[in-house]
Amino acid sequence: MPHPEPRSAATPAPRRAPWVTPLYVGAVQLGACATARLPRPQRVELLRAHSTNVANLRAGRWRTLVTSAAFVEEPLPAPYAAALLAALGTAEARWGPARAAGLFAAGHLGASLLVYAGLRGRVRADPPDATARAVDVGASYGFCATVGALAATASHRGVRVAATAGVLALGIRPVLRPRRTFTDAGHLAAVVLGVAAGAALGADEPRRRPAGAGAAGPRAAVRAARARRAVPSAPVGG
Repeated sequence: MPHPEPRSAATPAPRRAPWVTPLYVGAVQLGACATARLPRPQRVELLRAHSTNVANLRAGRWRTLVTSAAFVEEPLPAPYAAALLAALGTAEARWGPARAAGLFAAGHLGASLLVYAGLRGRVRADPPDATARAVDVGASYGFCATVGALAATASHRGVRVAATAGVLALGIRPVLRPRRTFTDAGHLAAVVLGVAAGAALGADEPRRRPAGAGAAGPRAAVRAARARRAVPSAPVGG
């Protein structure tokens, strides 16, 4: 009777299809379509109430650091929605839902707080000016951080260096424009945070490699082959 081949310890577990990413992007898009039906003044006030702007954070409305990622100003264009799905889905498939969500959150929260720190002393607070009350919602900070992390963890060294340099250049270019906005600075901050997080994730991956992987892999394969030869063959009837 044939015996099933033992599974080598070096064989990686199959990756699960991402499920958190499509739920998140779908919820954001549905919410955007719903808010787009509101009268413009009401929609602007709703978005402003969930923005990570200076007025909200200075007033202690820290919940906006979370709720701002659930709103966008307009329904997502198809190319941007596809890019968001691809980046977040790749991160989720590679690192799992918890780590991918943590990376997204770190980029979103970190960039929002850095922008707030940079603007706090530069805008008028009483009464708040247009910048202090600006609408600042969306998934772009978390998206930029995720792309930065993916670039910094590419498997081939040459691709990793080129991809990291490319995303940093894309983040720096808008900041150098004469008409730059605080959102441009936030995107650059998110990319830098993502690259740093990706470097940490890349350094941690060898330590998280399954037992038997790497140098132990060939020895495990030899042991498995010897075990298969040691199993007595079933007698052939006759």
